[in-house]
Amino acid sequence: MTETALRIGIVAPTSGDEVRRFEALGVDSFWVGGHLASPSPSPEPMVWLARLAEQSKRAAIGTASLVLPWYAPAVVAKQLADIDRASGGRVIVGVGGGGEYADDFAAAGVPIGERGSRLDESIDLLRRFWTGDPVDHRGRHFEFHGLRLHPPPRQPGGPPVIVTGRQAPAMRRAVRRGDGWMPYLYSPERYARSVATIREMADEADRDLGDFAWMTYVMVSLADDRRAARESAARFLGATYGQDFEAILDRTTVAGTPSEVHDRLSAFVGAGARHLILLSCSPSEPHGLERVLGEIVPELRVS
Repeated sequence: MTETALRIGIVAPTSGDEVRRFEALGVDSFWVGGHLASPSPSPEPMVWLARLAEQSKRAAIGTASLVLPWYAPAVVAKQLADIDRASGGRVIVGVGGGGEYADDFAAAGVPIGERGSRLDESIDLLRRFWTGDPVDHRGRHFEFHGLRLHPPPRQPGGPPVIVTGRQAPAMRRAVRRGDGWMPYLYSPERYARSVATIREMADEADRDLGDFAWMTYVMVSLADDRRAARESAARFLGATYGQDFEAILDRTTVAGTPSEVHDRLSAFVGAGARHLILLSCSPSEPHGLERVLGEIVPELRVS
């Protein structure tokens, strides 16, 4: 999935009316995530993705992120194939290993220490199941004999698989198995370093990155008052991740006035990102994301 023009996605609203309103505002993609047994209430991402397929009409729909080790690979491959067909071929699958909450893995009946190896094996199996051909497989975690899932997804070969994460093992996984890279809680400077690292890894692996999708998941807080924007972001992220974000706000978020948000998002584009997924982390500014889309994104698209 080669991306040249800048694309803008947002974390999907739960309301169908809101999804349609943002789609009319020009959003290119909607994204869902979630947990099984996190400390705070959370949706399950596959159910949300299926609902989003009906709520939206034009934009791509994706997971950011689907913790693939929680799921039996044949079951989730079938679910994703069906949703891709129902949506007319608009699905993008962002996958990661998770690990924030041990209860998620307890709920899935999966040892948390196996998340990396299960993720790798499952990515490979998704692609094989999506061919619609019988699959023979004997791996560390899964075994199948002539198992066929059909019909296949609408997209030939299946939806793009984008690797999420923050560290070098995730970058290596993106090179070896992914169709793209989507880090989160990054600064533009760190994103640029990750692009350089992935390119180096790709050279070593003789991997052509011509069709590679360069994405990033960005926490955004916009307000006319810089201090208010930053305080709101720190509160939101502190409650979400259970730690103090004030000292690392500049390294993990885009927070400030419209001109500051513009410059910081522009820096991500300059660092190599071609698809920005935005999450508003300023509940006190309910129209902040609309302002980003209306005031800032048009300038980013033509810069």
